[in-house]
Amino acid sequence: MTAINLLDCLEEFVKEKTADIKLQVRVRNQNPEEKKERAADVYKMRLPKKEDKTEKVPYILLQFLTGKDDKEDGEPEESVCKIRIVVATYSEDGSEGATDVLNVILRIRSELKKAGVIGKRFVLHNPLEYIVYPDSTEPYYMGEMVTNWSIPTVEREVTKIWQE
Repeated sequence: MTAINLLDCLEEFVKEKTADIKLQVRVRNQNPEEKKERAADVYKMRLPKKEDKTEKVPYILLQFLTGKDDKEDGEPEESVCKIRIVVATYSEDGSEGATDVLNVILRIRSELKKAGVIGKRFVLHNPLEYIVYPDSTEPYYMGEMVTNWSIPTVEREVTKIWQE
């Protein structure tokens, strides 16, 4: 459950920290001079439907990638996980679209680094890796950041009984 709790905390954090970044929204049959903008919606794991890959843009997608429980000799048990943060934007201007992706990624990066801890129990670790995809997918632009987190471990109940 802790990875799910981390995703919930990240969803709230990312929504709050990116709410003021207004991004273009594709409006069908619009006047070319008219632009509609809004903050990116935030989703966990997957978008609701396949067609949402373009219909829901701009969005931020939080995806659990991997988890690992580990224990070194003489060290306490540790649980870690990787979360990918995908950013998708729209723009008829290629430079602006790619820059919007980078802007959102850098905002999330700086806010995560400032906070260091999310939900009072999830600790951010280096490295933070991020990329704006160089592919030609205009008018849609994407990038991602991979984050590493330590999460609370699950204790064995049998061990706790024997220690009492």
